[in-house]
Amino acid sequence: MAGLARSVAAAILLLSMTTFGFAANKVIIVLDASGSMWAQIDGKPKLEIARESLRTVLQSVPAGDEIGFMAYGHRTKGSCDDIELIVPPQAGSASAISSAADSMKFLGKTPLTAAVKQAAEALKYTEDRATVVLITDGLETCGGDPCALGRELKETGVDFTADVVGFGLTADEGKQIACLADNTGGKYIQASDEKALQEALVETVAAPAPAPEPAPAPAPAPAPEPAKPEFNFMPSLVMAEGGDPITDSNAWEIYKAAADGTRGDQVMTEYGELKTNLEPGDYIVVGRDDEARSEQKLKVEAGQLYKPLFTLNGGTLVIHPHASQGSEISGEARVDFAYPGGTTTHYGDAKATVPAGEQKVTVQIGAGTVTETVQLAAGQTVEKDVVVGVGHAALNAYYTAGGDKADNSGIGFEIVKAKKKIDGSRESVEHSYGADSKFWLPPDDYVALTTLDLAVVEQPFSIKAGDNQDIKVTLDAGILAMSAPGAYSIEVFSSKKDIEGKRKSLGLTYGDSWQQTIPAGDYVVVRHASDQGQDKEMPVTIKAGERTEITVQ
Repeated sequence: MAGLARSVAAAILLLSMTTFGFAANKVIIVLDASGSMWAQIDGKPKLEIARESLRTVLQSVPAGDEIGFMAYGHRTKGSCDDIELIVPPQAGSASAISSAADSMKFLGKTPLTAAVKQAAEALKYTEDRATVVLITDGLETCGGDPCALGRELKETGVDFTADVVGFGLTADEGKQIACLADNTGGKYIQASDEKALQEALVETVAAPAPAPEPAPAPAPAPAPEPAKPEFNFMPSLVMAEGGDPITDSNAWEIYKAAADGTRGDQVMTEYGELKTNLEPGDYIVVGRDDEARSEQKLKVEAGQLYKPLFTLNGGTLVIHPHASQGSEISGEARVDFAYPGGTTTHYGDAKATVPAGEQKVTVQIGAGTVTETVQLAAGQTVEKDVVVGVGHAALNAYYTAGGDKADNSGIGFEIVKAKKKIDGSRESVEHSYGADSKFWLPPDDYVALTTLDLAVVEQPFSIKAGDNQDIKVTLDAGILAMSAPGAYSIEVFSSKKDIEGKRKSLGLTYGDSWQQTIPAGDYVVVRHASDQGQDKEMPVTIKAGERTEITVQ
C-alpha cells in the first residue's frame, strides 16, 4: 500500500506542476457494471475495488477537467440496451461520480461497443477534442465490434481517443479489446489487482491534458531510397524444440537495444505471424504466448534477411473447476496459476500457457480453496478437473415466518463459524448485502448474522459439499416510521428500565423523521429539541410483520 500511496501522490504533484496553461480534459468514464464484477480479486469483489479506486483517483483530477460517468449492465439483467449517462461531463463531478458508483447494482450484460459509441456522441466527438476511458472486466457480449468502432471514431472525430483498462482480463482477452484503444491512438492497460487499477486510472483519467503543439515546420523532401526487399525479418515461434510453429495465439514485442544491452524504446507489438522490415541496428525481440516467453538479441544489417527461431519451453494447463464432485464447471471460480517465474489469475473454465516446470494451481470458489501441484513438460498440454468441495447457500430474511421478504439493499449477511474461539468470538468467513445473497462454503457448521437497521438475528445452519440450500432467516421484526416535527434528533429506547432507572438506547438519528426495522416489542421514542427541557416521548409497541407510524410532538 505504501507504493500505491507514493504513486498517487506523485500523480497529484505532477498535476499541480503541469495543469497551468493546458486546455482542460473532457472525459467520460465508462464503467462495466455487469454481473461478472461480483468476482473477487484477493478476496475482494472487483466492483468494490472499482468503486474505491474511482473515489481515490477522482480526488486528484484537475479542478477544470470536465469528467462524466456512464455505466452499462447496472439496471437490467440480460439487456444489451442497459446503457446510461449517469453524470454528464462537468467540472467538479468527483463526488457525484463516486456516489453514483457506490449506489449502482452490478447484474447485466456487456454492451461495451455501444456504450463507448454513446459516450463519444455525448462528448460531441465530431466537433471537439474528446476522451473516453473504458473500465471493463469482460468482453463484448452484445454483438458489437470494438475494433471497427475504434477505426470509425478515429476517422470521424476531431481529436478522439479511447483508453481501455482491462480489469482482471487475461492477455488473450486483452487482445480482443486492445484494438479499440490502438485504433484511436489511446492506451490499453492491463490491471490485475487494486494497485494496478488505481495506477491505470491515474494514467488515463487524472493525467493532465497535453499542451497544444506548434504547427510543425514543413519537412524537407526526402531523398530517394534504394530499393529494399519486401521483408527482412520473419521470426517463428514454437512451444518446444521440434514443435509446430505458433501463428494464431502469440505476440511479438520488438525493442531498440539500449547502450547497456537492456530494452530501450519499443518499436512495435504484433500478433500472430510476423513479417516486417527492421532498420539496421541492435534490437531485443520477445516472442510470447500468454505467460510463456522467449527473448533474443538481434543485430540487423542492411541487405540481410533474418529468420530466427524462438522456443518458449512452455506448456498449456487447462483447469476445469467444480464446486463439488459431479457438479458442472463453475463460472464463479478463481483459478490462480503459480509457475516458475510468475503468477497469473483466470476465472471460470481456465486455460493458461505457462513456462514448463512445477505448477501450483489454486482454485477458489467462495470461501473454499484447494491447491494442487502439476508437473508440466515443454510442449505438453495437461487438462485437469479440480473439485473444491463446497456447498451453496442462498440467504433471505423475512419480517415474520412465512411473511414478507425483506427486500432491502441495507440488509447484511455475515457468515461466521459456529464454533466460538476461546475469547467467545467467532471466525468471520464471508459477508454480503441485499436480498438473495449467495455463498459458497466448505463443509462446516455456521451462523448467519443477519442485520437490518436495529434488528439483528443469528441463524445457525450446516453445509455439506454439494449442498444447495435456501436459508430463510426470520427477523421477528416490524417497521417503525417516526415523525417529530421540529425535532433536533430522534432516539429509540427500550421500554424497560434497568436497576438504575435508565433505559437502553437502541439508536439515534438527527432530523425530524426516521424509519427503522426494529424487533417486535415495546419501546419509547424520544423527540429531542434543541432547547433543553423540551424533549417529548411516546411509547410504542411493534408487531412482527407490521408497519407502525407515530408522530411525537
